[in-house]
Amino acid sequence: MAAAGRHAVPQLRLVLGVATLVAVVCGMLLDGYLHAEVGNDARVHRTLRADHVPDRVRTGGPVLAFDDRGRPTGHRIPARTIALTFDDGPDPRWTPEILKVLRDHDVPGTFFVLGQMVVRHPGLVRRVRAAGHEIGVHTFTHSDLAYQDRGRVDRELAQSQVALAGAAGITSSLFRAPYASTLGALDDLLWPVQRYLGDRGYISAFIDVDSQDWKRPPVERIIRNATPKAGEGAAVLFHDAGGDRSRTVRALGTYIERMKAKGYTFTTVTGALGAGTAVHPADGSRVWQGRALIWAAALTQFAMPGLAWLLAVVGLAVIARLLMMLVLAWWHRRARDRRRFTWGRMVEERVSVIVPAYNEKECIANTVNSLAASTHPIEILVVDDGSTDGTGDIVTALGLPNVRVLRQENAGKAAALNHGIAEARYDLIVMMDGDTVFEPGTVHELVRPFADPGVGAVAGNAKVGNRAGLIGAWQHIEYVMGFNLDRRMYDLLRCMPTIPGAIGAFRRRAVLEAGGMSADTLAEDTDITIALHRAGWRVVYQDSAHAWTEAPSTVAQLWRQRYRWSYGTMQALWKHRRSLVDHGPSGRFGRVGMPLVVLFQVVAPLCAPLIDLFTLYGVVFLDPAKSLLAWWALVLLQLLAAAYAFRLDGERYGPLLALPLQQVAYRQLMYLVLLHSCVTAASGALLPWQKLRRTGEVDPPRTPTPEPVR
Repeated sequence: MAAAGRHAVPQLRLVLGVATLVAVVCGMLLDGYLHAEVGNDARVHRTLRADHVPDRVRTGGPVLAFDDRGRPTGHRIPARTIALTFDDGPDPRWTPEILKVLRDHDVPGTFFVLGQMVVRHPGLVRRVRAAGHEIGVHTFTHSDLAYQDRGRVDRELAQSQVALAGAAGITSSLFRAPYASTLGALDDLLWPVQRYLGDRGYISAFIDVDSQDWKRPPVERIIRNATPKAGEGAAVLFHDAGGDRSRTVRALGTYIERMKAKGYTFTTVTGALGAGTAVHPADGSRVWQGRALIWAAALTQFAMPGLAWLLAVVGLAVIARLLMMLVLAWWHRRARDRRRFTWGRMVEERVSVIVPAYNEKECIANTVNSLAASTHPIEILVVDDGSTDGTGDIVTALGLPNVRVLRQENAGKAAALNHGIAEARYDLIVMMDGDTVFEPGTVHELVRPFADPGVGAVAGNAKVGNRAGLIGAWQHIEYVMGFNLDRRMYDLLRCMPTIPGAIGAFRRRAVLEAGGMSADTLAEDTDITIALHRAGWRVVYQDSAHAWTEAPSTVAQLWRQRYRWSYGTMQALWKHRRSLVDHGPSGRFGRVGMPLVVLFQVVAPLCAPLIDLFTLYGVVFLDPAKSLLAWWALVLLQLLAAAYAFRLDGERYGPLLALPLQQVAYRQLMYLVLLHSCVTAASGALLPWQKLRRTGEVDPPRTPTPEPVR
């Protein structure tokens, strides 16, 4: 059961990550559907022949009903009677003003509402209903039903009824089709739809007079358009949504006064026919369905603007960071390339190289052989942390001078490093991973900055050795950008967050003052780096010290590694949270380095999938050209930054062809890994030293001995 539980936790975290993405996607789709971006059919058909529309319908009254046998009957509005109707609402800006005019003149109206507007503004529906007005259905999305099949028609009706039920606990059998407000619009394409609506029990309300307020003519023109012929009754069309309705509001009060002065009375559509109301209480299940829809819409309307702002902030932050990295990397390179730049005296002290190893039989020989070729005098300490595959025996069998194998029971990487530090003979210590190989001049280059007595540690330049595959190419791009842009930036800002475990050098005294290598976190390299900052030591980056490391070659291995890195980084930041309020070097890191790490290694990657989601949304539902242009502009900026990083490192540009796909697939993977880490961090779980399966495919590089340096 315990084993099953351990396996279930990662699965649950993966499900949580996928579920979060699905929830965001569903929220975007719902929000788009409610704002006529998703599923919107803007086609409007032109009136065709009406050979199959009965004459008695086309010449009858504006209210069309069907009996039990499907026979249509048109009903007229009585003389000197006006049924005011309002389409396309409710709208939070104009519907309340329309209601106020009707209340001031004690006049009822009939509001043909859109389901998507009802879901977005349910309180207005309740206000309309509480004021005694009649409510009818105007579809959910304002689509021309002439182009829709019966399935879409059913959905438009059902969704509208659910929306009304959730908003006000009602349903309505009164209907008005979009783009077909007059009987003259009935043709052979619309007539089958009307018959189908009649079979479903709907009464269709057309109009006699159109105010044409949707064209926004002058107020007097609206009044004239809405005035029926002398003495005739009429169903009159106004709008309470769909644009600026200020002229409608101004015209409505004057219109009512003039019509009353002419002896007209006002009523609802069904009231004009002397029929019972078309509005009925909804059943309980439909009410709860509607409430669930409205609650989901409310959550979406609350979250989507926040996500949009978050996307904008993250996008601007990413762009600003890229620009800042480019500028600072250029500055760093220029400062280091000046002829007068020097770290000081030549560092010739012997160095202890510590290699913690746990089941590294595939690559440990390459690692040790590469160190044996070092041009700098070193001793090599391989700390076998309870390996079960003969790692220590392989090193012993090499028979190399200045190589010692230290054996211990399995206690973790931090313990192995501390064991090596305790046994090291020299004050300068280099730490590296058992899957990494050095160039002959790497150690010499790595320890050069120790000529400055204020330098306590040096980060080297780790490179991906197995970069042939797609996953390797993605990591290669990430490593080159990370080491040649990020670390140059952090070096200038004096807030280097991590000395990579693959290649780092330390003063023994500095490490001991910082408390040694700690097992408190999974990221012992980040932990000791921050501890060194807090102890007042300077941590620098030496780009000319190269190490070639074996990167994960499968998605599963990459997940495990990045999960350990991200979770360990969170642990280290939390452990050293007091640096936020410290003074001196500790406070400098806390107020400069820590916010940068949190923003760009945690927050930004968590939000990065929004870039792709909003791009996809824009391509499918909004403006494909603008959406793709914005996405490619960001990719181009990333590409330019990567190209500059490759130039700084003397790398070929070919692998950059994989960068666009990296921005899509890799970003989602890192999001899931980070989410996994966040859940683990929140639960306070502790993880062991996670060992990746090695292949030993990174061989010692064949590079010339570096030129002598000052």
